[in-house]
Amino acid sequence: MATPRTALALAFLLPVAATAQLTCADAVVVGIGTHTAPPVTGAAPVANCGGVFNLGTHGLWYRFTPTANMVLTVSSYNIGLPAVDTRLHVYRGPCDALECHAGGDDEGPGYTTIATFPVLAGTTYTLVWDDTWSAQGFTFTMQESTVPVNVVFFTLQLVPGLSNVMGLVDMNDDGLDDLVSPNDVNFKVAHQQPNGTLPITTYPTTTAVNAASWSFAVGDWDSNGHRDLMYGGGSGATFMTANASGTAFTQFSPPQYIFCQRTNFADLNNDGHLDAFTCHDVDANVAFINNGAGQLVFTQGGYGTTCGNYGSIFTDIDNNGTNDLFVAKCGCDPEDLLMLNNGTGTFANTAPALGLADGHQSWSSAWGDYDNDGDMDVLIGASSGTVHKLLYNNGDGTFVAAPAGNGMDQWTGLSVEWTAHDFNNDGWIDILGGQALHYNNQDGTFSHDPVAPHNQAVGDIDNDGLLDLATFNGYYRNIGNDHHYNHIRIHPRGTVSNRDAIGARVTITSALGTQIRDIRSGDGFAYMSHIGAHFGLGADTVVTAVSIRWPNGDVETFTDLAINTTHVIEQGTSTAVAQPAPTPFALAPNPANDHLTFTGAAPTSTYSVVDAGGRTVLTSQATNGRIPVQTLVPGAYVLQLTDAGAVRNARFVKW
Repeated sequence: MATPRTALALAFLLPVAATAQLTCADAVVVGIGTHTAPPVTGAAPVANCGGVFNLGTHGLWYRFTPTANMVLTVSSYNIGLPAVDTRLHVYRGPCDALECHAGGDDEGPGYTTIATFPVLAGTTYTLVWDDTWSAQGFTFTMQESTVPVNVVFFTLQLVPGLSNVMGLVDMNDDGLDDLVSPNDVNFKVAHQQPNGTLPITTYPTTTAVNAASWSFAVGDWDSNGHRDLMYGGGSGATFMTANASGTAFTQFSPPQYIFCQRTNFADLNNDGHLDAFTCHDVDANVAFINNGAGQLVFTQGGYGTTCGNYGSIFTDIDNNGTNDLFVAKCGCDPEDLLMLNNGTGTFANTAPALGLADGHQSWSSAWGDYDNDGDMDVLIGASSGTVHKLLYNNGDGTFVAAPAGNGMDQWTGLSVEWTAHDFNNDGWIDILGGQALHYNNQDGTFSHDPVAPHNQAVGDIDNDGLLDLATFNGYYRNIGNDHHYNHIRIHPRGTVSNRDAIGARVTITSALGTQIRDIRSGDGFAYMSHIGAHFGLGADTVVTAVSIRWPNGDVETFTDLAINTTHVIEQGTSTAVAQPAPTPFALAPNPANDHLTFTGAAPTSTYSVVDAGGRTVLTSQATNGRIPVQTLVPGAYVLQLTDAGAVRNARFVKW
């Protein structure tokens, strides 16, 4: 993150008196600098953007409109002044249609607030301090810093009715990622719809013997076409298995004591059946072997025999076609494990010989091909005490440390979650973790964006081709940047191999070169991200080949696949052209500034735009799937689009 502009330094020398008004309509306009807030006596905020607790009963209302794109830090922490326990909500949009943009609570000393978030030039943001913890007056500062290169912007989207979201994964096999919230007596799924809505379905269950308190994994272990759930708790594992229609779930909680940490689904013995795995904190790791007859058989030993096992991930480390196991360790036996798969269900630890037996506190690791040379590299992330370790694969499962100055060797932010995904679609995998998003600079170095959300499940919740992040009660929507890079998504479906094709490797070739992804269930430490292969393409407009190496060893190659869409490919279909999944109706970008582009409807469809008050403010015919919106004032709208008599409604935001 760039340092704040020097020219702003003088703005912080003197407080700026600003008596906050009591409602959104008469919010006080504030700018960069220091402001004195009176006691909190105004109207309550309209939505909770600052934490997981209830809204305050009163608020202080301010308004800020930046003149340039920037990263804004709003802080109630002031050296030399008494610490006041504050909480901040940040909204965008008009007063009658406010939507969460950011928030903060307890980031600074003495329970003060330090909220950092991106803002766009010309967009008005409403800042509300509430009285949840204190109604005292206080002083706050607003500080500007420059936007990092290649950064993408995220906006907070709350989903009423959801809490404890731990998954961002397709649960009904429609090619669209969903938000999943596992609870003790049910789990809830916000099913993404082609029109952009997220209706919630509640699936009642028997009371879970072991709640998903430590980790959560998803996979169709019985191959009935419906994905099942695995909860990792402090006393054991619990499985919720879908029935033949996916409408009800049966609990199976093995009696064995397991202090579960990371859980995964993987085909451990390469027999075509999906097994389950869990790290054990105080004993040898545990597997549940699928016998192919509807049973998961408890097995212990052979996957790391000592304690302190935290973050497990299955990926092909030595490029031999089998998925190996890496375990990040913490606690009683701190040396990380690299268990190479011999192809018959047994694993051998080679971490000491390969220089991967680190002894620092590490809860997870991020595996991805950071240099696009066709093999999996690794960032072993520290959760306390030491810096992170970035290593590059030599192509045969041996490793060499990244040269000094790579950016990750000097980053001191710590976390338990570390994952690897391409968030800006430039074709190079980024790193999420350590209280930041670390962008791959394509030259062996990484730049850091501590403003970005972190430590959540990853998937595309709005089907716009950009990877979003789940959060406790909603998601952070990735709205991209000015590059508008292309992408392609591949969802393999196994037939001879397990149905989710977990363990498959997908390779694509474009002008950028070659990229690889391994299909996994469970990475990072706790959350469940999308099952599939998401590739950014940068400015490339053609993917010359897509190759899938299935878990059973079969290899299929597909050509002429369309970009900017999702392709569902079933094992054994053909080596010619895979047919893409039907294009769902979707809008992008959303929020929009100048134009909306839609897919899934005739490009010359007629449309109307309705504002938050129910008034029709635009009506016309689209041109080439584009709708001009530059004349709209910032706020929330509904697009009503008519195609061959069918009406599609979709909500969007104008910046």
